[in-house]
Amino acid sequence: MKININWKDNRIKLYIEAGLAVLLILTLTLAGASGMLSSRENGQETQSAEGTHAESVQQAAGEDTEEAQTAQAEEAIANGQYPIMGSSSVTVQEMVDYFHSSGEEYPAEELAEGGAATIETFCQMYYDEAAAEGVRPEVAFAQTMKETGFLQYGGDASIEQFNFAGLGTTGGGVPGNSYPDVRTGIRAQIQHLKAYATADALNQECVDDRYEYVKKGAAPYVEWLGQQENPEGLGWATGDNYGYDIVSMIQDMMG
Repeated sequence: MKININWKDNRIKLYIEAGLAVLLILTLTLAGASGMLSSRENGQETQSAEGTHAESVQQAAGEDTEEAQTAQAEEAIANGQYPIMGSSSVTVQEMVDYFHSSGEEYPAEELAEGGAATIETFCQMYYDEAAAEGVRPEVAFAQTMKETGFLQYGGDASIEQFNFAGLGTTGGGVPGNSYPDVRTGIRAQIQHLKAYATADALNQECVDDRYEYVKKGAAPYVEWLGQQENPEGLGWATGDNYGYDIVSMIQDMMG
């Protein structure tokens, strides 16, 4: 009888030990799974935080670059060099007012044929096309006013050509390039200005037939558009103080 009791006690003891072992294994398994989940969640949070930080750094760097470029442009202007490229504070209304200040009549009949029946439409086209290529609108507009005598023409090119800056005119009655409408003529002029100002690629399809002939970046400043004032003698026009005259007109425009 005593032996049976001991045998039963031993069996119970074995059951208890087996149960404790199973419980221990389950506990360790659950703990491991919880640790892995916690580690994975922490990793995701860290990765997400790093990604957000990287985006913030990139955004800040972009803002710093833009501010630096603006500061450099303002410094260049203050030092007597007016950059062709860059953002501008000029408004379409200032361009309109500048034209009216000349006392000349807008050639509505002729330019309506090319899609610009009013001076307001004409100026808006200059603003939009310049902004599309990163060229300062006031530079292109003032150049046009100089080249055409406030749209009165009288030189080798005629108003019907929609050539607003003498592209392709070489003197001696050579009329230069012609364009199908006002906007295309404006775009060609602005692309030609960009070619002189920088080696950066065009943002829009090239309509300037003479784009390839320009040494890119030879005249980053308006003052250097005059060949006589350009350090390499590679400016837009041969007349004395050509670029300086345009800068003077810009200053009058922006008051």
